Amino acid sequence: MKLSQRITHMTGGGSDGWDVFYRARRLISEGHPITELTIGEHDIRTDETILNAMDISARQGNTGYAMVPGTDLLRDTVAARIQARTGVKTTRHNVLITPGGQSALFAAHVAVCDPGDIGLYLDPYYATYPGTIRGAGATAQAIQTSAADAFQPRAEDIDTAADGAVSLLINTPNNPTGVVYSQQTLEGIAEVCRKRDLWLISDEVYDTQVWEGTHISPRTLLDMAERTLVVGSMSKSHAMTGSRCGWVVGPEEVISHLINLATHTTYGVPGFIQDAASFALNAGSDFEEEIAAPFRRRRALAVDILASQNTIGLVPAQGAMYLMLDIRSTGMSGEGFANTLLDTHAIAVMPGESFGQAAAGHVRVAMTIEDDRFAAALKTICDFATGLAESHAAE
Repeated sequence: MKLSQRITHMTGGGSDGWDVFYRARRLISEGHPITELTIGEHDIRTDETILNAMDISARQGNTGYAMVPGTDLLRDTVAARIQARTGVKTTRHNVLITPGGQSALFAAHVAVCDPGDIGLYLDPYYATYPGTIRGAGATAQAIQTSAADAFQPRAEDIDTAADGAVSLLINTPNNPTGVVYSQQTLEGIAEVCRKRDLWLISDEVYDTQVWEGTHISPRTLLDMAERTLVVGSMSKSHAMTGSRCGWVVGPEEVISHLINLATHTTYGVPGFIQDAASFALNAGSDFEEEIAAPFRRRRALAVDILASQNTIGLVPAQGAMYLMLDIRSTGMSGEGFANTLLDTHAIAVMPGESFGQAAAGHVRVAMTIEDDRFAAALKTICDFATGLAESHAAE
């Protein structure tokens, strides 16, 4: 018996680059005290008021099948939020509720990619991006960005890669780099999409975590609303990672077809979770800032700590809950650095190579433990890197 190539080739073969993370988790399960700065999981749980809204909804009977596109209440709430933040007219007919942002990414690619089409994405990238594109039946093709450009993608590089492509996936604020794409960057991306007739899939799950600059949704740019699918989620903005509630926002025709896809795959999101999401979104921007505040504080701590040394370089930490640290002065790869750090200091970080080759010689640090422990761990990382760099220079 034979399995489909779509499922067996989804990850592209070889290591997925997450060996350090898996090793750290094994050590933790064996009782070793590991400081974990790996994945983007809040160190707080979902707020009690949101859980209460979820409980009330469930106890009122909203535990059966919900409407597949999403409840009218949540679709209207998301539409109103998007319109208020972007100024682009948005109604419930532009919104599909999905089981998390990952489901929305998959749905968006299924909507615009036929088997064999090329789907473009930017390197460094969130770990699931190439597999998501392959899972939709398309060929995943990476476009390298450069540390020298602070990982802001160049329009000319996208244009060069666009032959035969039908879509481009971007993410700002960016995971793993923490970079927020500038107006100039996004205008360049939009120009290539219009010129090359590309669909733009914009992952905006970190849009409430902006420390410098401004988040710009490309849906707001000239003639882009008709060719942009925006992916959003409750996970990062409201610490609701396990609730699995996200959305796709796009043209009505696309959403109508995606409703058919949802009918034949996920069959919607539980109503009591959607009611809790509506409650959370209506809590307003002050609540979202409260969820983001720990990462804003820790980013400020990190900037001060890193300013006191000259071994590690900091990629502009403009948004999201991560720092991308340049450790090339140590002479080590990101993977070698992360493994040695784990072995010698019991601190787990993600190698830049986990997110593609553009961030080789970097490590990603998640700002996801309490302030004092985070500051202590980052100082240890700096001292560790300084020792390695001095040894490397002496060779």
